[in-house]
Amino acid sequence: MPDVAKAVIIVAPHSSNWDFVIGAAGMLALDLELCFLGKHTLFEGPLAPLMRGLGGIPVDRSRPGSGIVTEMAARFAAAERLLLALAPEGTRRSVGRWKSGFHTIAVAAEVPIAAVALDWGARQIRFGPMLQPSAEVERDVGVFLEFFGGARGRRPPVAAPAELGHAERNRHGR
Repeated sequence: MPDVAKAVIIVAPHSSNWDFVIGAAGMLALDLELCFLGKHTLFEGPLAPLMRGLGGIPVDRSRPGSGIVTEMAARFAAAERLLLALAPEGTRRSVGRWKSGFHTIAVAAEVPIAAVALDWGARQIRFGPMLQPSAEVERDVGVFLEFFGGARGRRPPVAAPAELGHAERNRHGR
């Protein structure tokens, strides 16, 4: 893991609930303090204290534009150290394309993006490239897609996407 005080860390492929368990075990083994965004329903009921204790931040995905980018940029600005782990797919289901929220947050917070692959095929957690995001979202994402290209998810049909989503490209003016 790069020795940086602040970064957005993208973890992929995300295809199973076991990814969280393995990721949390890796976080504890490396003595890392990470926070992560998770759907708000994970923070209800008996799991809520555990999810918050592990650094979870609830997000209501049914309310896009709810200010999560602004909130995370403010958290980065206020913190001396902050590592935010995100799944670029945004879900465990097969989406075909990554969402660009991780890039948008990193740009707004002026922090680098680091890559971590959960490769179930090789039974490895691999640390990949880290880069300072640019205005060229597709170029930046391409660097990460190349790194994740060989990583196999726990549920292989739910694989890493081939490109940044069409809607995401349009949002970035491409």
